[in-house]
Amino acid sequence: MYNTSIKVLKIIIDKGYKAYIVGGYPRDLYLNRKSADVDICTNASPKELKEIFKDIILPSNAYGSVTVVSNNIRFEITTFRKEIKYENNRLPVKIKYIDNLLDDLKRRDFTINTLCMDHDGNIIDLLNGRVDLDNKIIRVVGNARYKLKEDCLRILRAIRFATILDFDLDDNLKKAIKRYGYLLRRLSYFRKKEELDKIFSSPNVLKGIKLIKELELEKYLELSNLDDLVVTTSIIGIWAQLDVLDIYHFNSNERELIIKINELKDKNILDKYNLYQYGLYIASIVGEIKGINKKLITKEYNELAIYNQKDIDINGKEISSLLNKEPGQYLKEVFNDIELKIINNELKNKKSDIKQYLLNKYTT
Repeated sequence: MYNTSIKVLKIIIDKGYKAYIVGGYPRDLYLNRKSADVDICTNASPKELKEIFKDIILPSNAYGSVTVVSNNIRFEITTFRKEIKYENNRLPVKIKYIDNLLDDLKRRDFTINTLCMDHDGNIIDLLNGRVDLDNKIIRVVGNARYKLKEDCLRILRAIRFATILDFDLDDNLKKAIKRYGYLLRRLSYFRKKEELDKIFSSPNVLKGIKLIKELELEKYLELSNLDDLVVTTSIIGIWAQLDVLDIYHFNSNERELIIKINELKDKNILDKYNLYQYGLYIASIVGEIKGINKKLITKEYNELAIYNQKDIDINGKEISSLLNKEPGQYLKEVFNDIELKIINNELKNKKSDIKQYLLNKYTT
């Protein structure tokens, strides 16, 4: 990633422009952490960048960013700019391209995200980001109140960085979050969930939850069950406990899992049919919530005679032939019957045994 990033920088610089890697990648490099994507800032405009790179993805907005993919690495390249006006405490609606790196950095959220790297690999630190990284502090660039009022997403980003990096929030930032936390009501549920997903999936999730409660944000995030939350290794297990299925936006798979987790919470997890019906993944999540040993759940699951109806040692054609009946809806009832018997160890999953059972029950 490093070599490819430097190469992309040099392509821009060789065309006569300034360019620096900025934000997450230099920060993570300094902290010896892995990064996924790379952000680049430059005084080249999107139009000029389009002339430099053949395969470029232009944005659907006018924020001055383009995307370039090189060596399977995604680069977000943004023109130096000032954000003149924000709308709805979230989006810049008026920007001005500039030719000054420092002024571009001043518009950013936190000092830890203002480190830059030049094409020689040198770290450029114009706003003392390294001091805050060394002291493990999340500090806003400039006035905390103004920054949060400009873009209320920064409230959750601050908590996310504090959680993931195990940093503390600057006192001024904490005060500003408490004062302007209500702005989160204006933030889309999509954006809120996006940040909360990252907080909930962190190994340090308890710190994030503690901060949300300490800063009195649960009411603005509509997370009413945080006090009773049991942290699970699966993020979906956390969401299932928060009773927000009809508030936040979940995809169809997430919704199905949340519904099933909440169903199984009110049942006996170790019941053979429940294990069969809900599967090991959901049973393990519910086990974490209810404090049931995962090894015990796994042991019981592994001892099931079958794991789905396809495992049953007879098919519909054989059943209809045995019962001397045309295939029909009755087969569903028959399969459900023998499925339950096999799961409860009342019938062996062996064709000869199943046939004998069917003959005794359905032909006499």
